[in-house]
Amino acid sequence: MGYEQKLMKAKTFADIFDIVKSMVSEYLGVDQAGLLVGLSDLGSYGHSFVGAFYSLSANTIVINKRPLSRIKQTNPKLYNPYLFHVMLHEYIHSLGVYDEIQVRQLVLEISNRFFGESHVVSQIAANMEKFLPSLIYPSGEFEESLPEDLGIEFLPGIDRKNTDYIM
Repeated sequence: MGYEQKLMKAKTFADIFDIVKSMVSEYLGVDQAGLLVGLSDLGSYGHSFVGAFYSLSANTIVINKRPLSRIKQTNPKLYNPYLFHVMLHEYIHSLGVYDEIQVRQLVLEISNRFFGESHVVSQIAANMEKFLPSLIYPSGEFEESLPEDLGIEFLPGIDRKNTDYIM
């Protein structure tokens, strides 16, 4: 089964994370084991938001639940491609690439290579702004800063191939 079919059929965060890791390993020849992935409501800021971030000190990817919730409401077919994009972006950060321009370029290259330029994953990588109406709440909910306690909900079993224990 090809990557496009795998992404379409993915049911869990772990399924999508496996696709990300496999593609990056195939494209760049590197792998990062032992990552934690969590969800948190990181809010939105007018007509922008933080989709996710990578914490170097915690070796953790934290994904914003708010745009995921909005996608489920407005365009559920966009859910897996968007989640893939965010996970790929942050996974590349976890490999030690911290320059945003370089990360965005790698995400676009990998997306184009494995999905083709016309696929929605590649379109998101090329121009996220095109998809903002499906990601932003129309009320323009605005928050000044991140909450002090992020209330991160860690996802068990996310790095299935590199763990032999249950969290």
